[in-house]
Amino acid sequence: MRFETKAIHSGLEIHNPSKAIIPPISPSTIYEIGAAGRNSSDLHYTRLANPNRLQFEHLIADLEEGETAMAFSSGIAAGAALLQGLNPGDHVILPEDVYAGNRKMVNDIMMRWGLKASFIDMTSLKHIEQAMTPDSKLIWIETPSNPLMKITDISAVAQLAKSKGLLTVADNTWPTPFNQLPLQLGVDVVLHSTSKYFGGHSDILGGALIFARQNEFTSRVRTIQQMGGAVPSPQDCWMLSRSSRTLAYRMRGHNEHALRVASFLDDHSRVKLVHFPGLESHSGHDIAKKQMSGFGGMISFLIEGNQQDAIDIVGRSKLIKRATSLGGVETTWEHRQSSEGEGSITPNTLIRISVGLEHPDDIIKDLEQAFDPR
Repeated sequence: MRFETKAIHSGLEIHNPSKAIIPPISPSTIYEIGAAGRNSSDLHYTRLANPNRLQFEHLIADLEEGETAMAFSSGIAAGAALLQGLNPGDHVILPEDVYAGNRKMVNDIMMRWGLKASFIDMTSLKHIEQAMTPDSKLIWIETPSNPLMKITDISAVAQLAKSKGLLTVADNTWPTPFNQLPLQLGVDVVLHSTSKYFGGHSDILGGALIFARQNEFTSRVRTIQQMGGAVPSPQDCWMLSRSSRTLAYRMRGHNEHALRVASFLDDHSRVKLVHFPGLESHSGHDIAKKQMSGFGGMISFLIEGNQQDAIDIVGRSKLIKRATSLGGVETTWEHRQSSEGEGSITPNTLIRISVGLEHPDDIIKDLEQAFDPR
């Protein structure tokens, strides 16, 4: 079954006795236990499972081509639960420019809990191997990275990790499974902030983990999900399932529009460097082309000038919204270092843009006037 068809039909039959084409929202927190007693597969309490969450978990696992999935209340919650599945004293290797929220989560929460972490250049297998210690248990892949758009060779890292007995997780939030399938490239776990492209309309907070296979580690993380309680509401799961039905068509638009915008930026006199793997000039283009079927809707670029010049350019937009986050139908941008705050390694002249689904000519027109106000 093709991606578009799975996105529309997968999971509709789960806990949907009326066979409604659009399953209803199930707000109940409790479920009646049968007269013969509770069966382990029965719904019991909504923190443990509910129809809408089971429907969405089945759907996202299907789209990522994994065996099982877990939905969370945010991407950060998903990442924290995965790391809590390790043991205090275990060591994790992450990209040096990993998403700032995950960096803070690791540094301020998980390392206080006893986790050890190294933030390194993930574009080099040599650097990854050098960072490994006897306590290393997991390699965290983010490709394209946020916000420098660095590309990591997923297959190569997964093979290295397996040879050393390490797990791998790939944050697939930016590409989505429409553009990239890390589990098929050998990764053990895929992570999503479903607030982004799965939600697609800037109105849902959520996260998810998708596992290549069910095993003891998966069961441990499932316990953390259910007993830790950082789970999404039935309403959020219903909305995520609804939005996912159009994911393929939205991603086609994001892919197409971002390439147009990146090409415009690449030719602009006020732009020093464009980070977008769809451009042949990008240092990771060949690897990205090998592992991605499309390059997504995210671009970052350095402007000629200084930090205040970058802030001023962002401040002059009229159509493009000045906001953090990404993946919505509307185009947004930001001076990224200002959003990341303390600990940021992002250059102070970098602007990050999430290219939306407005007509690309209108997006480019707004960029033109922001660069050269008259």
